[in-house]
Amino acid sequence: MAEVNITHVTEFILKGITDRPELQAPCFVVFLVIYLVTVLGNLGLITLIRIDARLHTPMYYFLSHLAFVDLCYSSAITPKMMVNFVVEYNTIPFHACAVQLGCFLTFMITECFLLASMAYDRYVAICSPLHYSTVMSKRVCVQLVAVPYIYSFLVALFHTIITFRLTYCGPNVINHFYCDDIPLLALSCSDTHVKEILIFAFAGFDMICSSSIVLTSYIFIVVAILRIRSTQGRRKAISTCGSHMAAVTIFYGTLIFMYLQPKSNHSLDTDKMASVFYTVVIPMLNPLIYSLRNKEGTYKSVGVMGAGLEDLNADVVEHASLDAAGTALFLEQAVTAAQWCLWESSARSGSTEQQQASDSRDLSEERTPSSISLP
Repeated sequence: MAEVNITHVTEFILKGITDRPELQAPCFVVFLVIYLVTVLGNLGLITLIRIDARLHTPMYYFLSHLAFVDLCYSSAITPKMMVNFVVEYNTIPFHACAVQLGCFLTFMITECFLLASMAYDRYVAICSPLHYSTVMSKRVCVQLVAVPYIYSFLVALFHTIITFRLTYCGPNVINHFYCDDIPLLALSCSDTHVKEILIFAFAGFDMICSSSIVLTSYIFIVVAILRIRSTQGRRKAISTCGSHMAAVTIFYGTLIFMYLQPKSNHSLDTDKMASVFYTVVIPMLNPLIYSLRNKEGTYKSVGVMGAGLEDLNADVVEHASLDAAGTALFLEQAVTAAQWCLWESSARSGSTEQQQASDSRDLSEERTPSSISLP
């Protein structure tokens, strides 16, 4: 039996976003600016939360981990993509491609479930503000962060091992700007049917589970918002949750478009454009979305850092305490109760004054006859 001579691929060539030379330099500048903003924004947010003990709350705890994931997420993709804009041959070694795929999957899945954890945190803050500190204890917060990290790492490791155990003996040009499962499967000489089923199953499971948590949380949040009587409290709740929901919609929407569309309608060129949003743009926008969602955002406090650390801490804590929509509902109820108490007190005071005036008139009338001398 004749032996088949198979040449195994030792490196891949990334086709990149565009192959037009006149667009290489402008794209490099644009993505360099985006990456610098991403790094500075996420590092600044993490640093501010870590150094200020008053921001050590569940809300900012989740936000710091989301910033960390976004930073790692972007750093796994963007630097290599920028290098490919300035070099002639956009090659990546076989093992480096495996590492990039593993990091990409790890942080992508982690972000999915971190967004779900943040949605649950907002649900508790708005719907059960009086029990918030009890429900969102330190142990619960650690679990809500640790589980996504561990689960995503195991899933990413599983998919990476299966993908790179396939045989790659033919073309080595990846029609993408980073190493991803679907473009790699198109180059494999092995049967990829089982791998495609696993991608669909895991992607569907992850997105259905995480999006179900987000959707369920927001159903209860909307019901709670509708119970808020004051326009200001309702507007603040909608503004806070609306920003989070916008980021969730963009993130999940691009993932669904990328992984859950039928194979007959699948276009790798279209996928590249969709991938730019959740690998490059979203990591840049998230610090702004979650910190500048209203006038009292964290970055407003950073802007006045030159005025003194005390002013910064006072401003951050004051506005952070007013940021939860659940607090608005609680304060509204408290104000209503206080107004009722004041009304009762005023009514009783008025009644007492009227009674005292009546008693005084009666006493005066009783004394008048005895003080007049009759002839």
